[in-house]
Amino acid sequence: MAATTTTILLLLVAATTASAADLSVYHNVHPPSPSPLESIIALARADDARLLFLSSKAASSGGVTSAPVASGQTPPSYVVRAGLGTPVQQLLLALDTSADATWSHCAPCDTCPAGSRFIPASSSSYASLPCSSDWCPLFDGQPCPASQDASAPLPTCAFSKPFADTAFQASLGSDTLRLGKDAIASYAFGCVGAVTGPTTNLPKQGLLGLGRGPMSLLSQTGSRYNGVFSYCLPSYRSYYFSGSLRLGAAGQPRNVRYTPLLTNPHRPSLYYVNVTGLSVGRTLVKVPAGSFVFDPTTGAGTVIDSGTVITRWTAPVYAALSEEFRRQVAAPSGYTSLGAFDTCFNTDEVAADGAPAVTLHMGGGVDLTLPMENTLIHSSATPLACLAMAEAPQNVNAVVNVVANLQQQNVRVVVDVAGSHVGFAREPCN
Repeated sequence: MAATTTTILLLLVAATTASAADLSVYHNVHPPSPSPLESIIALARADDARLLFLSSKAASSGGVTSAPVASGQTPPSYVVRAGLGTPVQQLLLALDTSADATWSHCAPCDTCPAGSRFIPASSSSYASLPCSSDWCPLFDGQPCPASQDASAPLPTCAFSKPFADTAFQASLGSDTLRLGKDAIASYAFGCVGAVTGPTTNLPKQGLLGLGRGPMSLLSQTGSRYNGVFSYCLPSYRSYYFSGSLRLGAAGQPRNVRYTPLLTNPHRPSLYYVNVTGLSVGRTLVKVPAGSFVFDPTTGAGTVIDSGTVITRWTAPVYAALSEEFRRQVAAPSGYTSLGAFDTCFNTDEVAADGAPAVTLHMGGGVDLTLPMENTLIHSSATPLACLAMAEAPQNVNAVVNVVANLQQQNVRVVVDVAGSHVGFAREPCN
């Protein structure tokens, strides 16, 4: 993101049934801001609502094909270009690794966000799914009426979902989902017809569910992608449509270091990994014993999430991290707070490029050293740089660490559900 911020679109690349789908990622930047720091602060205001959304999971049980992913300044931050229906209707769907259900705003909908909507009536391949559909309970749909005229058609499956600080009502349908040159027939998704509450943090056109549950893209495509996908998110400063979402095992990088994927039955959509420690520079941060322990009962542990903006650490972990970072930077005038960030220093006094790197240590011997652009966020209006991480909010998520998209930029994250591991590889996708 620079003085003039540009929306980043990502390409859809062709794939066959046995090959990967490689989609470009788009950075959904709006409105423009003269400063990366101020833009990130604006984005991060939605993080608290996003983290509450994550907590709601506790209640739920050959060639390369490419589709575009982009980044943005209105949550959610990254979207992919997809097609829905026959003839195809183009949509930008939020890339969400913590959600299972795919959904789109559908016409008519007077309370949906302004923008393009899917028009079921214009698609010859669209079908409403009744309350008796096997998909209906998976989407938490309303059961069929107890008394029903045997000759009358069953009502369409209807369901409601919370999202961030709002909620929507949808009907369940199926249609052909197109990702690059792949056409996925009879794909079950929600058709949103009404929204309750503010729409600021709601995806403007819809969402692509990349979680681990039975409604997700991976589950609905079965052997087509074999439970494998990866993504590389472009920087908020990038002008180009260069990030990508790659579906399937084909075309994944070879230089990936994998850490085990953990499973939480109470939050089954989420991708938990075993973070064992943090380092600032060459110093291992001293955190209280048990700070990174994975506990499915409480939800404690560390989640990799594409929809949260700023990485959040539990209070004792963040306090120790910030203290060690401050000790090594040794800013003469001390530190100030700005928005979600409380470790900001004057770059006229301390050169930002001399700040220490932060490394995440994970199970399997994986050490992910963050590039400096993933560690610090700068203001172009003032000589100020901030450690681009924060403390977890003191709510139900106080025990959860979330590795967010700002820290994942220009790193390919490979998720292999079948192999039960998550991998990381440096990859410039700006």
